[in-house]
Amino acid sequence: MLCWMNGNYIEEQQLTISPFDHGFLYGLGFFETLRTYQGKVVLFQEHYNRLCMALARYRIKVPYTISEIQEVISELTNRSGGEDGVFRINVSAGNYGLELQTGYNNPNVIIFRRPLNQRKRGLEKVASWLQTPRNLPEQEVRYKSHHFGNIALARFEINNLEECEGFFVTRRGIVAEGIQSNIFWVKDDILYTPSLATGIIPGVTRDWLIMTAKERGIIVVEDMFIKSELEEAYECFVTNSIEGIVPIAAIGNHNFLGKDGPLFQLLQQAYIEEIIKTIKRRTF
Repeated sequence: MLCWMNGNYIEEQQLTISPFDHGFLYGLGFFETLRTYQGKVVLFQEHYNRLCMALARYRIKVPYTISEIQEVISELTNRSGGEDGVFRINVSAGNYGLELQTGYNNPNVIIFRRPLNQRKRGLEKVASWLQTPRNLPEQEVRYKSHHFGNIALARFEINNLEECEGFFVTRRGIVAEGIQSNIFWVKDDILYTPSLATGIIPGVTRDWLIMTAKERGIIVVEDMFIKSELEEAYECFVTNSIEGIVPIAAIGNHNFLGKDGPLFQLLQQAYIEEIIKTIKRRTF
């Protein structure tokens, strides 16, 4: 795997990071995971903004502009034969010894690239309710951070994430999010999704889908829901930045329309159009 760290292109075997990096010692690290389409990233500005928000909250300096990061992604793509891939932009607080700081001006930045596992668009998954409850974030909004123990515990419950997504509920029994996705379902032509107040990650694709649905006259309800309310739906799908929109065929004994769901098909087509628009755009 060819990577980029602090301004240098480097093979994964040569990557090193100090044990005194506060991303390692205290979990003060944040990341974005995204994929390219003909070298372009869908909703790249939104990914960058979300990362900057997390870094600002923890007083970690934003070391590179969005244009500089795009240049790295483009170069990693070129050095990989022009093949699209999955990228992780990782910013950890930096090397500061054992003491916590009042600010971090020299973070370590790594951009990883791995080959893209080409998944047929519209391919269904099933879902399973997780026994591991979703924990609460350390601050008012959950960021994509190195605090991943809760996700790791839940991952032990799912044998194959390519075929099955695990659905979290909170300790109060409120539907939250998937192991690697945000959750949506449809009943009576209304689109439902858990509120950010549940402590879920404000997904980039989630935000796009909510906005797009409203633009098409679809009623969207963000609120607190229990499991039975999702199980009464006739459509269910999940979103993330790598797979886009993924239809859910069933959860337990409850079946959904899956890829045949009319609202899934409508939003799936809209997302394809967003991808095409991104590819044609000159920047980002």
